Amino acid sequence: MHRIRAVLVLVALAAAAVDHARADIPIGFNSALTGPYAWVGEPHLAGTELAVADINAKGGVLGELLELIVADDGCDAELAPLAAEKLVSEAVAVAFGATCSGAAIPASKVYGRAGVLMIEAGATNPRLTEEGDSRVFRIVGRDDLQGTIGGDYLADRWGSNRIAIVHDDSAFGKGLAEQVKERLNQRGVPEALFATYSPGAMDYSDLLEQLRAASIEVLYLGGYSPEAGLIIRQARDREYGVQLVAGDSLSTGEFWLVAGPAGEGTLFTSFSDPTKDPRAAEIMSRVVARLQQPNARALYSYAAVQLWAQAVEQAGTTDAIQIAERLRQEQFETVLGRIGFDAKGDVTGFDPFVWYVWTDGKYVSKDLTDR
Repeated sequence: MHRIRAVLVLVALAAAAVDHARADIPIGFNSALTGPYAWVGEPHLAGTELAVADINAKGGVLGELLELIVADDGCDAELAPLAAEKLVSEAVAVAFGATCSGAAIPASKVYGRAGVLMIEAGATNPRLTEEGDSRVFRIVGRDDLQGTIGGDYLADRWGSNRIAIVHDDSAFGKGLAEQVKERLNQRGVPEALFATYSPGAMDYSDLLEQLRAASIEVLYLGGYSPEAGLIIRQARDREYGVQLVAGDSLSTGEFWLVAGPAGEGTLFTSFSDPTKDPRAAEIMSRVVARLQQPNARALYSYAAVQLWAQAVEQAGTTDAIQIAERLRQEQFETVLGRIGFDAKGDVTGFDPFVWYVWTDGKYVSKDLTDR
C-alpha cells in the first residue's frame, strides 16, 4: 500500500482545505519539484515514494502505515521555511529533505524549533549539521570533504597550470568553491582567478572573456548543472578548450542536455554510485521505469526512509529525540550498505564522493590514474 498527499508550496501557504483522513504515521518530504531546479527533487521523490510503498506493503512501521506528505520548496531559501512549516503543521514524525543547501539550512531551523527529526539526502554544505539541531541528519557527504577531494586533484594534476575557481554565490556553489580554494592553497597552488557568475543568465561572454584574458586552462565551477552546461557550451563555441571540473550537481542529465557534445570530458565529484550493488539493482530498475533514466540519487532517499523505519522499530517509538539517539548509536542495513551517523549527524560507513567524467552523453566512474 502506498499513500501520498502532495502539498505544493510555491508562493505562500494558501488556506487550502486540509484532508484530515490520513494514515497512522504522517511523514514529510520536501525538495524542488517544479521550476528550474526540479531535476534536484525528482529522483529523490521517486526513491522516497518507492521506500514508503515497500514498507507499507510489509505492514508499515510499528504496525502502522505511513502517509507521505510532499512539499515543494523550489530549492529556494525563502520558500523552504514555508514548506517546512507546512509539513510541521501536518504533524509529520520525520521530514526527509533532498534539496539545495540554501533551502535545507533555513528549513532545518523550522524543524529544529518544532522538534521534528530531519534527514537530508541532497544538501552538502557543512553548515547544515554544524549549525543544526541535534535531530538533523545527512545521508550524503559534506562539501568540506568534497572540496578537499577537488582541491587535491587540481593540485596533483594541474598544479602548474592556470586554474580559476568560480561560483554562483549560492550556499552550495560558494561553499564548495571556497572549500576547493582553501585546499588548493593549502597544497601550495594559488588560483589565478576567483570570481562569481550570475545564475540563470543566458550569455556568459563576460565570464569567458575574463577567463581567457587570465589565460585560464582549468575551470573549477561551484554551482548547478544548467549554468555549467551553458558555460562550457559557449566556451567551445568560441573554440576555448578550458577543462571544466565541478561538484555533485553535474550528476544529472540536465548537464548534457544543455552542454551537448561540448560537455565531453567534464570531470566532477558526486555521491558514490551504489547501483551495481545487488541490494540496489531491483530498486534501481523501478527508478528507471519511473524516470526513464538511472539516477543514483533516488537510492539515497530510499535509504533515508529505510534507516528511519529501522530506528523506529528498534526504539518502539517515533519520538524524535529517541530516534536521534538511536541513529547515532546504531548502524543500519540499507541499499547504500551498512551505514550510521557521527555525533554531528553526518553519515558514516562508506566513501561519500567519487570522481566521474561525462562522455558520449552519460557519466561514468573516472580512474584518476588515467590521465
